[in-house]
Amino acid sequence: MPASPLSRLLNLAFWLLLAVAAWKLAPHLGALVGVESGDRRQPAFTVTTLDGRVVTTDSLRGRVVLVNFWATWCPPCRVEMPLLQQMADRHRDAGLVVIGLSADRGPADDVRRFLAERGITYPVAIVGPEVERAFGGIRGYPTSILLDRGGTVRHVAMGPLAMVSFEPAVRRLLAER
Repeated sequence: MPASPLSRLLNLAFWLLLAVAAWKLAPHLGALVGVESGDRRQPAFTVTTLDGRVVTTDSLRGRVVLVNFWATWCPPCRVEMPLLQQMADRHRDAGLVVIGLSADRGPADDVRRFLAERGITYPVAIVGPEVERAFGGIRGYPTSILLDRGGTVRHVAMGPLAMVSFEPAVRRLLAER
């Protein structure tokens, strides 16, 4: 008996959904097992954090850096921020720096209040499109980018799963000398 048109349509929809999910999850799975998703660029940037510190590409050399592009209005960003904080705390002494780059356009005090309410203490700066371009552009929030000690992009992933998938990648990069 041939498949009905509805059955064929549902089958097609299932396979398309599966293909999109695999494409979106590939960077996360790669970070888990050591397959790089970064384009090996070395982004040059300078930002001023909300507490007034200037952070540059050169000031981060020698450390593994997890750059997280986010916004206060982004629900998945809110989910992953406590995980980012835990990762920053867990690996700080080994040489990891987590830096949050906010896409918010409102007052800086709103972002400061947002961070304080959530106990986020890693450095955060509010940035514009020029910093996003330095990293090759950002297609959605949250986007996490993992740089090795030389400042080279090794992993890029979008979505709140990055903290889970980036944990093994962070450990591998921290072990590299």
